[in-house]
Amino acid sequence: MGLIEQVFSLVFGSGRNVLRETAEVFRPNAEAQAQRDHGMQDAALRQFAQEFHTPQRGWFDRLMDALNRVPRPAMALGTLGLFIAAMVDPVWFGARMQGLALVPEPLWWLLGAIVSFYFGARHQAKGQEFQRDLVARMTDAPPRDVARQGAVTPAQAPQPDGNAALEDWVKQRR
Repeated sequence: MGLIEQVFSLVFGSGRNVLRETAEVFRPNAEAQAQRDHGMQDAALRQFAQEFHTPQRGWFDRLMDALNRVPRPAMALGTLGLFIAAMVDPVWFGARMQGLALVPEPLWWLLGAIVSFYFGARHQAKGQEFQRDLVARMTDAPPRDVARQGAVTPAQAPQPDGNAALEDWVKQRR
């Protein structure tokens, strides 16, 4: 009996399953992998939910956002309307275009500046709002259950080695 007990102890260890542990070196434990996958999917869904969550805003802010959405579609539809008007009634369209030809050039420059500043300022404001939102979300800590399951946070992620070819190229350029 002592020999059989020693063989079992060698194969299965003392309270451990050496065969299972050795097999897991070559093939991951399906149950543990399923738990990791579930944690990752849960974290991704939480992140998506956070990204699309917008704080409640007042009626004035909603009204201003609605008004700010009007100019671009109005300009696009107005341009299409001009094409249609030119085809439907060329004489009426020609008279309107002659009226536009009489507008002084400085006024056209002023209109261009106003439109450019409007769209540029809106683009910049929306871009900065997106950047602030992105930074706020990136600084949030990962959910507790994902951290408990062994997920790697950005601070724990291994830092990539430098690009040797790029570093050599930079040295040669100097």
